[in-house]
Amino acid sequence: MKLVRLRFRVCAVLIVAALSLAVPGMLAMLGGPAHAGVTLEERKLPMQFSWVACQPHCGGWISAVGIVTAETPKDFDDFAQGRDLRSATIVLDSSGGSVNDSIALGRRFRTLGLMTTVGTSIRTRTTQGDRGAIDPEAYCESMCVFLLLSGKSRYVPEAAHVRVHQIWMGDRADDARAATYSAEDLMIVERDIGRLAKYTIEMGGGGDLLALSLSVPPWEELHELSREELRLTNLVTTDAIAELLPSTGASVTQGVAMATKPLQDRFTSSAMNDAATPAGKSTRTAEVLAPTASVAAAPAQ
Repeated sequence: MKLVRLRFRVCAVLIVAALSLAVPGMLAMLGGPAHAGVTLEERKLPMQFSWVACQPHCGGWISAVGIVTAETPKDFDDFAQGRDLRSATIVLDSSGGSVNDSIALGRRFRTLGLMTTVGTSIRTRTTQGDRGAIDPEAYCESMCVFLLLSGKSRYVPEAAHVRVHQIWMGDRADDARAATYSAEDLMIVERDIGRLAKYTIEMGGGGDLLALSLSVPPWEELHELSREELRLTNLVTTDAIAELLPSTGASVTQGVAMATKPLQDRFTSSAMNDAATPAGKSTRTAEVLAPTASVAAAPAQ
C-alpha cells in the first residue's frame, strides 16, 4: 500500500512539473499574460531605458523598467545622449531602489521637463508603421514614487498601483526587528530622510507623502495610495492622459489581470550624491524595501 501511495505521489509531481512547463507556452500563444510575465522579470533587474517609437501618428515616449541602482543615473545620461528628450513623457514600471540614486535621477528628469506616468509599454510593428500602447496594470513602488513626483505633469491610471514604504538598511530588511544597528547606520537613514524631504519639497510634493511613506515599517506590506491620497500628496496633477501623450497614435490598453505581484528584491548600491561627499564620510545609501516573498497586491486603502 505504501508503495502504491509513493508511486502516486511521484506521478503527481511529474504531472505538476509537466503542467508548469506547458502553461507558459500556452500563455505565449494566447498573448497578454506572457507579456506581463516578462515585465515582472524585468522589474527585478537594474532599470532599463528605451524609446518607444510610434510612427507615423505619435511622437513616442521613454520606457523605464526596473530598480534604481548606483549605475542608473549614468545609464540614463547615456540613453539621453544625442536625443532631444525635453518635455518627453516617461512611463515608469519600477520597484524602487537606492534613495540617493533615485533622487539624482529624479532631478535629471525635472531638469529635462519630463512628464511622468505609470504603465507597461507595448510595442507593435505593423505595415502602417510602429504602434505603441501603454498597459496601465503596472507598479510604481517605493522610490519609484519619488521618480513619479519629478514629472512636471503627472498622471496615474486607475489600474496602476502606487505603493510606499519606509527607507531602511538594505542588508537588514529581511528581519529588520531582529537586526542590530550601529550609530553610523542610524546616521545614514536620518541623513537620507533629510535628503528625501528636501527633494520632495523641490519637486512640489506634500508632507503627506513623506508621512505616509515613513509610517510603514519594512516588516509590513507596502501601503497602496488611494485616488484621494494621490491627490493629497500632489503625485497626480492631471486626470487626462492626453496631456502627456497628446498624439492620436498612442493608446492606453486595459490592464491584464494577475493573481500575484512580487514586491521588489533586495540589493545594495553605493550612493550617487548630488554634491561631493566629504572625505571620511559614509557613501552608503538607505533603500526603500519590502518583503522579498511574493504576495498578493494589497488593496487601496
